[in-house]
Amino acid sequence: MKPSFAGAALEFRRVAVVARATSGEIAASARELSRFLEERGCEVFFERETAAQLGGKGLDYSDIGARADLAVIVGGDGTMLAAARSLVRHRVPLTGVNQGRLGFMTDIGHDDMRAGIGAILEGRYTLEERALLDAEILRGGQSVLRTIALNEAVVGKGGQGRLIEFELSIDGEFVYRLRGDGVIVATPTGSTAYALSAQGPILHPSVPALALVPLAPHTLSARPVSVSDRSVIEIGIVHAADARAHFDGFGLTEMAEGDRLVLKRSEDSIRFVHPPGYRYFATLREKLRWSEVLDKPIGKA
Repeated sequence: MKPSFAGAALEFRRVAVVARATSGEIAASARELSRFLEERGCEVFFERETAAQLGGKGLDYSDIGARADLAVIVGGDGTMLAAARSLVRHRVPLTGVNQGRLGFMTDIGHDDMRAGIGAILEGRYTLEERALLDAEILRGGQSVLRTIALNEAVVGKGGQGRLIEFELSIDGEFVYRLRGDGVIVATPTGSTAYALSAQGPILHPSVPALALVPLAPHTLSARPVSVSDRSVIEIGIVHAADARAHFDGFGLTEMAEGDRLVLKRSEDSIRFVHPPGYRYFATLREKLRWSEVLDKPIGKA
């Protein structure tokens, strides 16, 4: 049986390695990580596509979910998102070695890989749960899509580039009708992703909230708003020549007039394992240059 998160610290002995080894650098890191884990006495197995890129055989995500105590993601946030979506139902904790551009969720630097992973194996880590969204698209009362989102769900204009018109309600209460490029519904994890670029608020991961962020609204009054993550959010397409929904950049699907996207917090959650020294606001400062200190005092030439 896989260990529970209650009580004593977890013992990570069976470790899955997930990477998109499309570059020599990432492939070399995945192999180096595997050797290090084996040196530490761990049973190591690769995710199937990762193994194929490295010239071997691996396990699919369902097998990883049944066997792994920990999954280590080597790459960037996109690789982490894909793995998280595949493993969330199996409750496998995740940690990441960053070899992407930003690495907001993959918070162990490559140069610190041995030290960071070693500390985690020794029981020196913190566990953090992150909320997800359950998403469903309804058409004529029938469900046409069910999926999940760790970062965000987005309803937006499609390839024609025309404004869409939609209505948004919360817990059955009408909130607004808006014309624009669309709307983002972001979790705290996603508040520092696409929603941030659209001038949405930063939500600390411990805050039980969702951010509703309009995309280029055709009005002077629409502003982002944060609501309880226990709310049920419904977005209905009123008029659109071409509208689409996507979730964490995946699950792109066409939406027609009359379609409704229903969003609510999932009963599942993602579990991140952080090495010693991880601090959320330090990550904001390092990765996003948040609240950067000016080189010179204000008023000085």
